[in-house]
Amino acid sequence: MPPSEKKTDPILAPPLARGDTIGLVQPAGPVQNQDHFNAGIRLLQEMGFEVRFARDSLNKNNGYLAGSDQERVQEFHQVWADPEVKAILAMRGGYGCMRLVEQLDMDLIRSQPKLLIGFSDISVLLNAITRATGLVTLHGPVLTTLPRCARETAHWFFEAVSGRQQPEIKPRNLEVLTGGIATGRLMGGNLTCLTHLLATPFEPSWNNVLLFLEDVGESAYRLDRMFTQLKLAGRLDNLAGLILGSFSANLGEDFCETADDEQVWQRVLELLENKKIPVWGNFPIGHGPNNQVLPLGVEAELDSGAGVLRLLGPITAPRG
Repeated sequence: MPPSEKKTDPILAPPLARGDTIGLVQPAGPVQNQDHFNAGIRLLQEMGFEVRFARDSLNKNNGYLAGSDQERVQEFHQVWADPEVKAILAMRGGYGCMRLVEQLDMDLIRSQPKLLIGFSDISVLLNAITRATGLVTLHGPVLTTLPRCARETAHWFFEAVSGRQQPEIKPRNLEVLTGGIATGRLMGGNLTCLTHLLATPFEPSWNNVLLFLEDVGESAYRLDRMFTQLKLAGRLDNLAGLILGSFSANLGEDFCETADDEQVWQRVLELLENKKIPVWGNFPIGHGPNNQVLPLGVEAELDSGAGVLRLLGPITAPRG
């Protein structure tokens, strides 16, 4: 059975102010492009933030992992425990968070609320931490994708981490596949990662949530298989609403365009059958330049008539 939903008030991390320090971590794959890394550092500094990371972490490369499991989880805990670090941003996704999640010190995380930002494989950490601690985490660009994001995406990234909330998100080119209005807590991230959390202690609740999903580099049949697994496992039965991001982004590096978004939409609507919930497509989340920051654990509303996602609660603690 799907895990039950915990109705607890979310824990909010303090917002950032100019001069605050952002800690950088590599809980998954290693940085592969030094230029993208340097561009991300410059952008954070231009926006008035200090940056801190283990200088030798870039040299810890264990194949597809940014160091051993022990090295990566130790780095994560050290950065989180640093009193001068006010937010934590993943350098990159890739793969590796599944290998760390059971070693996370949830008591440390709960006792020192901080913003945690990332996407792709970082979805594992976002969902596990939000479920275990109640901390609102942010699904958004990582360090190496941030400087390549669309101007609007980068703008709202810095607005979000600074506590200047975007109460209404009205995406251009949104496809309302099934209309209606629904409210629920936002939950989601990378389809592959969330599918692999099924039946683990870190699986999030799927009940009465506004679920958002994205993926990249997966063929149409693999996406079909994962969505079908979610259906057969009962994870699509009690959703409040569903938001589909990009499944066909092309970053011109490791990824290639292998799936058509409209194929995904068609299969999802087949699986949902006659369920009367809002389903949106072409929402700006994913591995392309448009990757809207979304807070996990915050109550929100899908208004299909207006084409607006409304955040009904804060994503950071009040200032001062």
